[in-house]
Amino acid sequence: MGLPRTALAPALGLAAGLLAALPAAAEPYAMDRSHASVIFSVDHIGFSVIHGRFNDFSADIDYDPENLAASTVSFTLQTSSIDTGWEARDTHIKSGDMLDVEEYPEITFVSTGVEMISDTEAKVTGDVTIKGVTNEETFDVTLNKTGPSPLDPEQTVVGFTIEGELDRTAYGVDYFAPAVAATMPVRIDLEASPAK
Repeated sequence: MGLPRTALAPALGLAAGLLAALPAAAEPYAMDRSHASVIFSVDHIGFSVIHGRFNDFSADIDYDPENLAASTVSFTLQTSSIDTGWEARDTHIKSGDMLDVEEYPEITFVSTGVEMISDTEAKVTGDVTIKGVTNEETFDVTLNKTGPSPLDPEQTVVGFTIEGELDRTAYGVDYFAPAVAATMPVRIDLEASPAK
C-alpha cells in the first residue's frame, strides 16, 4: 500500500535531505607517478647512512577530502626495482640473503585505518607484507597541500608525505643485523588527482 499523494512530496523531500546529510564516499584518485617517490635509509655500522629507493611502484587511493578518515590506500613496490646507487650492493639485496626478489617480487601495504591528529596530520595503520610475512605498521601522514593545479586549473591536486620506520628483521630480512641497522626510516612523497 503506497503513500497518499499528499504525503508523497514531503516524504521524498525528507529522503533527499537525509541523503544529502550523509558523508560523501571516498573516490578513486590516481597517483602522479612523475611526482612520487619511495625512499629509505640504513645506518651502515655507524660510519655512514646509505640511502635507497624503489623505482617501480603503484598505488590504489580512495580519497575523501571531506572525511579524511574514510580514505584508504594500498601500495605495491616491485622489489627488483630497489636502487641504492651501487650495483653490487643492489644485487646482494635482491638475493636470497635479503629480499629474495625471485621468490617475493612485491612488497605491499594495505591500510586498515586512519586516525586524524589535526586537519592536516594523520596516523595511517595497515598491513605491510615483505617476504611473505605480514605485520601491522603505523605511518605518519601529512597533507602538504590541496588545490587546483597551476598547469591545469580544472584539475585538483593533493600532495602527501608519509613517514615511518620498519624493522627489517621482523620480516626475515636480518642479514648482518644489527651491525647494519635493523630499523629503517621510510618516506613516501606523492601527488594525486581524481581519477578520470
